[in-house]
Amino acid sequence: MKPDRYPILVSLFVLLLLVSCNSELVISEHKTVSETWSKNDTMGFEFNIIDTLAFYEFYINVRHNLKYPYRNIHFFIQTEFPNGNISHDTIECVLANVRGKWYGKGFGDIKENEILIRENLRFPISGTYQIDFVQAMRDDELIGISDIGIYIGKSSAN
Repeated sequence: MKPDRYPILVSLFVLLLLVSCNSELVISEHKTVSETWSKNDTMGFEFNIIDTLAFYEFYINVRHNLKYPYRNIHFFIQTEFPNGNISHDTIECVLANVRGKWYGKGFGDIKENEILIRENLRFPISGTYQIDFVQAMRDDELIGISDIGIYIGKSSAN
């Protein structure tokens, strides 16, 4: 493991400890992308919803290095509901301004963006959900993305 990743791992561990005590948390998980992210590779996340009356906040977390060649990233998202129904969506996450200055936080050559996708989201059915992400950029092999993550937690408006 590269020494420049240790501070990131330590901060993730501390974050995990802080949110693991939070009963409002549904999922906070990251998946590591290999050297390149192929259009055929899926990043999948599974989580369980119990409270269908609550409102939730849904964030995508994108970590990339300075080799990432674009100022945005597009995703195809497939959500499988507990009853087997499937929905499809396409979203764009902006990672830099028009002049190329990266958004997000980070140090060294790693930047991290936590992007709010939906607030006041309600899940209509209790049970296990599966959300899959596929990169929807024009490159068959996308470089520079190191991790994709999601965070879903109950909204503070509950």
